[in-house]
Amino acid sequence: QVQLVESGGGLVQPGGSLRLSCAASGNIFRINVMGWYRQAPGKERDLVARITSGGSANYADSVKGRFTISRDNAKNTVYLQMNSLKPEDTAVYYCYADASSRPTFLYMDVWGKGTLVSVSS
Repeated sequence: QVQLVESGGGLVQPGGSLRLSCAASGNIFRINVMGWYRQAPGKERDLVARITSGGSANYADSVKGRFTISRDNAKNTVYLQMNSLKPEDTAVYYCYADASSRPTFLYMDVWGKGTLVSVSS
């Protein structure tokens, strides 16, 4: 089955930047959509950005112009470049993939365990 491992979270000042990475591993057949969600304490988990295998990306309105999602299909890895960070961006960021694996080849939602991004002065 498929597993996702995030990295790159940390503490930054407002206006700073971070780059998150998420690598998929396992008996992968194909990965369609990959993306990032985030959840702050006491709030719902919201979509931040998603990207298809062909490179088409969508963003939440709150991060448009500041965040960029990309992926390396050969490495089964998705990235989130976060610039001009705001305190409101503070959350646990979760990697997501719509992935199929052998032997069933059925597409399933796969989630990483999350990485904390803290934005404060």
